[in-house]
Amino acid sequence: MHWNTVRPDLGCDGVAGLTAAAVVLPKAMAFATVAGLPVVVGLYTAFVPAALYGLLGSSRVLSVSSTTTLAILTGAELGSVAAEGDPAKLAAATATLTALVGFLLVAARLMKLGFVASFISVPVLTGFKAGIGVVILLDQIPKLLGLHVSKQSFFSDLESLVRHLPETSLAALAVGGVTLIVLVITEWFKPHSPVPLGAVAATVVASWLLNLGAAGLPVVGAIPQGLPVFTLPDPALIQALLPGALGIALMSFTESIAAGRAFARPGDPPVDANRELIATGAANLGGALLGAMPAGGGTSQTGVVRAAGGRTQMASLVTAAASLATMLLLAPLLGLLPQATLAAVVIVYSASLIQPTEFQAIYRVRRMEFRWAVVAAIGVLVFGTLQGIVVAIVLSLIGLALQTAHPPVFVIGRKRGTDVLRPLSADHPDDETFDGLLILRPEGRLYFANAQNVGERIRTLVAEHAPRVVVLDLSRVPDIEYSALKMLQDGARRTSVTLWLVDCNPGVLDMVRRAGLDHEFGPDHLLFNARTAIERYRELQAPSVPR
Repeated sequence: MHWNTVRPDLGCDGVAGLTAAAVVLPKAMAFATVAGLPVVVGLYTAFVPAALYGLLGSSRVLSVSSTTTLAILTGAELGSVAAEGDPAKLAAATATLTALVGFLLVAARLMKLGFVASFISVPVLTGFKAGIGVVILLDQIPKLLGLHVSKQSFFSDLESLVRHLPETSLAALAVGGVTLIVLVITEWFKPHSPVPLGAVAATVVASWLLNLGAAGLPVVGAIPQGLPVFTLPDPALIQALLPGALGIALMSFTESIAAGRAFARPGDPPVDANRELIATGAANLGGALLGAMPAGGGTSQTGVVRAAGGRTQMASLVTAAASLATMLLLAPLLGLLPQATLAAVVIVYSASLIQPTEFQAIYRVRRMEFRWAVVAAIGVLVFGTLQGIVVAIVLSLIGLALQTAHPPVFVIGRKRGTDVLRPLSADHPDDETFDGLLILRPEGRLYFANAQNVGERIRTLVAEHAPRVVVLDLSRVPDIEYSALKMLQDGARRTSVTLWLVDCNPGVLDMVRRAGLDHEFGPDHLLFNARTAIERYRELQAPSVPR
């Protein structure tokens, strides 16, 4: 059992787990209906996967059950193989799909594909979190107001919400509004207290005493009681469900990583992407045998765990235990929970995903990355969660390409009166250079995407300084690709300027030798470092002493 060296606190983690259960269980049941499955499947999904991830996961607070996107994708896949609604076939198809998702996640770990999650940069993650936060708020506001809005796209849902505002239920608004005010005040003055759990319990009691469901206030509704039934996957369905399982596995992994990293605190150990593949894979494989639908980390319930004071995965085990208790004992009580109360809890704890101060900090440091954050947020709103994550990854890759496509090429001078070599700068106008000698230092990996840009920069500097010898200092180049080597080779052939390569690290030197540049340039043109090149140049320029 692993809780990242932090001792579980049964008080904090227990309250956080129970508070999360108040959010996770009704949402999981709702997601089951979105997938076209019985509501009890949602309880199974909040039980087995949550418990297995709690034992294996690397995130201290990630809460694993189902999510909106996973439910939508699951429903589409199950509808293609069990459209007639036969309960036995639907259960077998669900087990098969969930097992395939788990198998694919474990297989991805064996192929060491966890690095894919590292392609989301911090600014892009900030934008992604904000976009998710806005989506969650829009998803919950209709429930807070007692409205029913058909889910389509973000902007369509927003337009529909505005159009239906006159139909707001005063009873739902009163219950949800009071809960919201209590939670906001509590979080302001005493964060991480058990008040949210008390608020949920109080509204359940009020719903029972006042029979709010019969009065027209939307409640969670009846929940079947009983343990999950052991179900085996159907091998005959593998071929039909495999493509969809691949997309669901990708969604489960990326959502889990994004949620885990979004709620990691500075003192927390980093979320291990490869370990997450194993943990979420095992969670889905185990869940498949006990009636669960595909599962992954969720942002809203993870936000509840963190905000309610959760410190370790003990909170997930408490949530799983609450799911088990609900299946056996508490189903009738939880069925009385008003939807408006649930919406208030989700709104309070999801609003923290939207961090204007983070956007401001990014804007102050780097405007381009601020634009990436904004575009990532808009991408979630326009394209949806899955496509939004794809947008985030693509933005991060584009940003990486832009940064590496134009590596700096510095002209190197020497601090007067010393042996210190450094880039020429307006801050150091007295640095000396050497007539006829130009020392250039590119920085970063040289490869196909930047070879031409580096070559153009070098040619510009050579034309500007008109040297007899160009010293290319490769001390800051960790790797050089064939395209860059060809650039150097072709450049040397097309000019009368002599080219010396200095300070090549072992990997770069090996590539230079493999390309035959050591023979083409000559061994006396491969020197130890720039200081050696300066000494050699001075020796060559010194007038010979007649005998």
